[in-house]
Amino acid sequence: MSVNLLLGLQWGDEGKGKIVDVLTKSYDVIARFQGGPNAGHTLEFDGIKHVLHTIPSGIFHPKAVNLIGNGVVIDPVIFKKELDNLAPYDINFKSKLLISKKAHLILPTHRLLDAASEAAKGKAKIGSTLKGIGPTYMDKTGRNGLRVGDIFSKTWKKRYHNLVDKHLKMLEFYDSTLEFDMIELEETFFNAINELKKCKVVDSENYLHKAEESGKMILAEGAQGSLLDVDFGTYPFVTSSTTTAAGACTGLGIAPNKIKEVFGIFKAYTTRVGSGPFPTELFGQTGKHIAKIGNEFGATTGRARRCGWIDLVALKYAIKINGVTQLMMMKGDVLSGIETIKICKQYKIGKKVIDFFPFDIQSETVKPVYIDIPGWKENLTKINQLSKLPKEFTNYVEFLEKELQTPIKIISVGPDRKQTIFR
Repeated sequence: MSVNLLLGLQWGDEGKGKIVDVLTKSYDVIARFQGGPNAGHTLEFDGIKHVLHTIPSGIFHPKAVNLIGNGVVIDPVIFKKELDNLAPYDINFKSKLLISKKAHLILPTHRLLDAASEAAKGKAKIGSTLKGIGPTYMDKTGRNGLRVGDIFSKTWKKRYHNLVDKHLKMLEFYDSTLEFDMIELEETFFNAINELKKCKVVDSENYLHKAEESGKMILAEGAQGSLLDVDFGTYPFVTSSTTTAAGACTGLGIAPNKIKEVFGIFKAYTTRVGSGPFPTELFGQTGKHIAKIGNEFGATTGRARRCGWIDLVALKYAIKINGVTQLMMMKGDVLSGIETIKICKQYKIGKKVIDFFPFDIQSETVKPVYIDIPGWKENLTKINQLSKLPKEFTNYVEFLEKELQTPIKIISVGPDRKQTIFR
């Protein structure tokens, strides 16, 4: 048995969904270990684009079981919409989709608290997706949360109303001007709960332990990027969960010594959604060009992503804290036609040059130190063989591989699962 782990190494949106989809044929179980519907894992095949928010990215494969782990927070309303969107594809959810009893639930009032909290921050807002993720994790660590297993309890309604009453009192603290219809919100929520009850709900850690013992191959799927980790990301502009490799252990109940390979995914450039520091951000035409060609708009929020050159300081940091053993480079095709590509190798703070990721990377204090490398003109999206890639692109990949001291095993040259080259 082997448990392998796949995660993003930047600020999210690296292309995790596509790679999980590509790799699923080699695995028996795909297990999502953290985050919530703030994820937007995009899959493209057969001319159709799919965006998954909670459901693992192996759901379209006929054999793999897809597990939503205990570290995930679930919004029943969004989850029901996902199920409805997948209805035309004749997927047997009873056999292919499992949900941990220990996964926490996002209530309608969690979303309201998220919106009120973000509005109260004014210009200091962190760029929340407003999905209620943060308040749900706060209730989890505050030992007030409600879990999927609770919906089958006789005391479920009472516990729900107790927590909602608490949330409504908290909203008064924010002096919020939010307008909402609680009756309508709850009607939609409880309808979704009824659909959730029809799904296969399991003691997920026990399921995974038995899968391990029987020799099944398991792939743990992360959401968001390593630089959004609540401990190791660019705090406070981070998500509310552990997005690094450690999160797979706590979010699935898998022991650290069971993880074999750690797959790290990164873009050939860097993007970020929402607020927060971004040393290599591009503000001119080149940044706009990358955003347009790369279709850099959030799959969950629709917000435009900020674009910049690749940051090797941040990448090396993410590789180290995750113990990455293999790399996958996404969207190399987007950089085609750019005459000179810049690579950030170091940061300059005042007169001091550093090559490590510091406590603070605000643009006022941290400046990127670049080297230049020749770009390539060729369109990569039609290339399906390693030997046919242009020399300049190959040089770029080999340079990154040498600097990162980790093999780049997969190159993506387009959004479709077929546009994937193995090295």
